[in-house]
Amino acid sequence: MANHGLELEDDDQEAVGRRYSPSSAPKSHSDGDRKLRFYGHGMPYLKDLEVKGHLIVIEGPDASGRSTHTQSIQAKLEADGHAVLGTGLKRSELISEGIIEAKGNLGVGKRTLSLFYAADFADQLENKIIPALEAGYVVLADRYIYTLIARNNVRGIERRWSRSLFGFTPVPDLIFYLDVKPEELVHRVFQKNSILDYYESGMDIGISDDMYKSFVIYQARMAKEFEKMKKLFGLQFIDGNRPIEQVNVELQARIDRFLNGSK
Repeated sequence: MANHGLELEDDDQEAVGRRYSPSSAPKSHSDGDRKLRFYGHGMPYLKDLEVKGHLIVIEGPDASGRSTHTQSIQAKLEADGHAVLGTGLKRSELISEGIIEAKGNLGVGKRTLSLFYAADFADQLENKIIPALEAGYVVLADRYIYTLIARNNVRGIERRWSRSLFGFTPVPDLIFYLDVKPEELVHRVFQKNSILDYYESGMDIGISDDMYKSFVIYQARMAKEFEKMKKLFGLQFIDGNRPIEQVNVELQARIDRFLNGSK
């Protein structure tokens, strides 16, 4: 099989980064249409698809404020006259319940869980994301494939396998990563009187019997994976340790500049 984008080895990251960075996207055609790009093989029948809309991703760990930001930004964009579709992980009507059941079974295999998430994303892509992009919507994703790839890497799944698995996904126009220290994440979780999540604490891979310690170590490993992906995928790191209002202002300003410049 020929190598495509995500299937390349780590020593090819610089070349892949140049090819698949959002900033390297081709110029828009007349009427704003441009060819949709994929990280790998894509979906054959969408190979020459042209879209009017934009795909914007906000990544970040649990308690980073990610979901709050996506909701706020969606409301602002809609108030500005944009049609917006919100999406994210585990939102397929067909697959999401299966993921919940699989995660409830703590013995489910790590590859099996990854395949569940890939199926969830593929269903959303075909039935929600692609139609919205064709219609000129701004698609705002609360997490994307980068979290899934990072999770797999931390759990010891081969990078080539993960990147090949998600080779059907489109290259976003903007990708933000909310960079928050693990200790700050713990503080925010307990501020909300919440409990630490089993998987987001890495308890399934036996880091530590102490959930607090496991959470801090696991989140540090995830952050390291995102640092590795920063150049490869063109992630824009945002300091998420600041007050949520400051972070939101920066995110909105960057998105506004992009959308205004794409007209």
